[in-house]
Amino acid sequence: METATHRIEVQAPAQACYDWWRPLTRLPEIFSDVESVEALTEDGSRTRWKVAGPAGKTLEWEARITEDAAPHRIAWTTVDAADPDVTNAGVVLFEDKGDGRTELEVSLEYAPPGGKVGQAVASLLADPQRKVERACTEFKRVIETR
Repeated sequence: METATHRIEVQAPAQACYDWWRPLTRLPEIFSDVESVEALTEDGSRTRWKVAGPAGKTLEWEARITEDAAPHRIAWTTVDAADPDVTNAGVVLFEDKGDGRTELEVSLEYAPPGGKVGQAVASLLADPQRKVERACTEFKRVIETR
């Protein structure tokens, strides 16, 4: 798996940052390619993702939360049986820096897939590092203007 990681400090308490991320359903607000993240279970531990792909295609997969340690960490990964062509995982760390500041680290892992769907996913994942950095910057804007 390949990884894209970025750290950013925001002017918001760790709990507020965690609370924003925890449902995962808000991720379309900061990741421009993510069309929707829908909770499939009442506790939100399983989600369905829809992501804009190349040539107007929408890619979909299911993910499950693998770690939930409020307000310090949340992690998720694709469900193996959901779509073998889409394999990815994410983790967000929230480090309380005091005075209402939090250092956020976002890491996304993905396996470059094969086949026709794989080619579509690969182009979707073009420059994932830049996408993670942009999402962190957008999160900073969103959380600090609340």
